[in-house]
This record gives sequence, C-alpha cells and structure tokens, in this order.
Amino acid sequence: MDFELSKPQKEIQKAAREFAKGEFDKELALEWDRKHEFPRKIWQKAAELGFVGVHYPEQFSGQGLGVLENILIAEEFCARDSGIGSAVILASFASECVLRFGSEEQKRKFLPLVAEGKMLSGGSFTEPGHGSDITSLDTLAVRHGDEWIINGTKTFITNGGLAGFYCTLCQTDAAVQPAYRGISMILVEADRPGLTTADVGEKMGIHMMATAEVNYKDVRVPVSNLIGKEGRGFYQVLEFFDESRILVAAQALGIAQGAFERALAYVKERQQFGRRLADFQVTQHKLADMATKIELARLMTYKAAWNFDQGRMDPKLTSMAKMYAARTAVEVADEAIQLLGGYGYMTEYEVERFYRDAKITEIYEGTKEIQKNTIASAVLGKLK
Repeated sequence: MDFELSKPQKEIQKAAREFAKGEFDKELALEWDRKHEFPRKIWQKAAELGFVGVHYPEQFSGQGLGVLENILIAEEFCARDSGIGSAVILASFASECVLRFGSEEQKRKFLPLVAEGKMLSGGSFTEPGHGSDITSLDTLAVRHGDEWIINGTKTFITNGGLAGFYCTLCQTDAAVQPAYRGISMILVEADRPGLTTADVGEKMGIHMMATAEVNYKDVRVPVSNLIGKEGRGFYQVLEFFDESRILVAAQALGIAQGAFERALAYVKERQQFGRRLADFQVTQHKLADMATKIELARLMTYKAAWNFDQGRMDPKLTSMAKMYAARTAVEVADEAIQLLGGYGYMTEYEVERFYRDAKITEIYEGTKEIQKNTIASAVLGKLK
C-alpha cells in the first residue's frame, strides 16, 4: 500500500498550483463574481497548457492520464480561488459521457474542442418536476426516420447557455417498465433550431458559472447523435456520476483547503487582548479540527479517484467521498468566517465567497441525502 503520489503526479500538482497562483487574480475574481461572468480567458489559457481534459486520450487532445490527475488539478485550482477554480474545472462537465460511451465520430468531433478550450460542454439531466429522480423523465425523444425529435425542459444545467453541446437524457420508450429502461442519452448541439436557454436567476454562489434552464421544442438531431445504445441512458449517467462525484469531491476539498489557508494566515497575524489569535488554545483546537477534516476528505477523494482509475466502479466509495468532502467544505469555510470575525463577513477577505461556493457541493451531482441512500443501499446489501 502506497499513499505517495508519483513524481509525475506531484509535477502536475505543482504546475496547477503555480498556474493558479500566477493567473487567478483576486481583484478580477471579485469583479467576475459580482458580474456573474465566466472567466473565459483563464479557461482558454488553462486549456492551452493542458489542464483541461487531461484524462482524455492523446488522440483527442488530452494527455492520456487518469481521474486522479484530473482531481489534483481541480483541488489546486479551487484552493486558489473557489469561483474561478470551479468554473474552469467544470468547463468540460459531462463530456465524459462522450468519452466513455460515445462513438468514435462523436469523440473526434467534440472532445478536442473541449480539451483545447474552444467549447464548453453540458449535461442536460435534471428536470423541474423530478430533481434528483432520473428514473423517469418528461423529456421525450421520438424517432422519425433518421432523426430524433426532442421535446422537454431541463433545469439547473451547468454551463447552460454557454455550452456548445448538451448530453441530454430523454425518454425514448414511454411504454417500457420500469421507465428507466426506456431512457437514452442523446447529444444535442446548442445551435439546433428549437433549443433555447434561460438563466435560472440569482444564486447563492458559483456566480462565475452559468446555470440555466434548457428548453427543447421539436429539436431535431440525427439518429447518429445517440450516445451509446438506445435504452442505456440511465445506466450511462449512473456510471458518469461515479466519476463526476469524485470531481465534485475534489472541488469541495480545494475550497476547504483555500478557506483554511486564509484563516490560518489571518490568525497568525491578528492581535487580540495583546496576543495573536493563533496563541489561544481555542483557536488552535479549531485549526486542528479543520485540518483533520480536510485530510480525511483528501484521503477519501484520492482513494475514490485511484479506485476509478483501476477500472472499478464503487458508488458507495464515491458517494462517501463526495458527501464527506462537501460537508467538510461547508464546515471549514464556516469556521474560517468565524475565525476572521467581522472581517470574515466582508467580501474583500474571500472566505465568505468560499462559504457561498462550498454549499453547492452538497447539492449538485446528487444531494447529500442521495449520497446517503447510495451508501446505505450498499451497506444493507452486504448484510443480506
């Protein structure tokens, strides 16, 4: 058993840290957060340097690396800035559906565009009336000759309105039971007639990321846009979640680390009652708790990524990592605000933004309650 990162992995980690340090400007981050603006230039530069799509094969402009290398980048980016980091690491969201299940033609056409920073991608899964329940859908795709005709509405779609394409879950067989056996995944280009988007409105956090409602009204796509086999969409998205939840865990881990570092720097300098805050035992205990939670989250997240790279699916492990890392991000960011006191509540000191950006990690890619359902199901299954 080896808990050490390899030399190439350490080099990737260092390169990501140095890139973020040099490019993630604090004042720009505050401005983009206020304006709800996507950090396009930084995303494109990150892609040019190979930080986007590192887990793609080289023939699709990737580096042929694994999920572990991808999450090392995510952790470093989000530790430097929760807003910029989250936007950049999720610029390629759901492209893995094409990578894992798509045809060679789909991979050649779309993956290089994502990896090279020329196109964002989106996963069009969640519906207004169903939320986390994707076992049945209202979005229908009906085959007509050589085309699919799609009608329906998706909501809370990451990169909605900016993405060049959406991996869209559709009910292609409304008669089959159970209903999830009739769900398929179809790639829909953003410029198809009948596809429109609308911003969901003001959000608590992740202001630099677009979150939209995606509407399909008689949207026609070729039959060849089907991703994988018909009727396999539900199973495909479950496998995708097993990977994407690790990325969200890394996002949360980075946010926790970033909030902790800012709190640590503050208490070493701030004087109260003639002593540094760091000299008080109560402060030291808070820091000890924060550091311990972060290290536990890191171990679980790294293990989940390593396990996926071994070719094994383990929904229990990925759900544990995502649930615990997300909870850690929220708790550590909250404690960071507390340690900074009134300054922690001020935008300039960043930890309040880290707190706002942390909360979403407990919600998207399955709420913490959904993760508990997955974990409990695995545990109870083993007890039978």
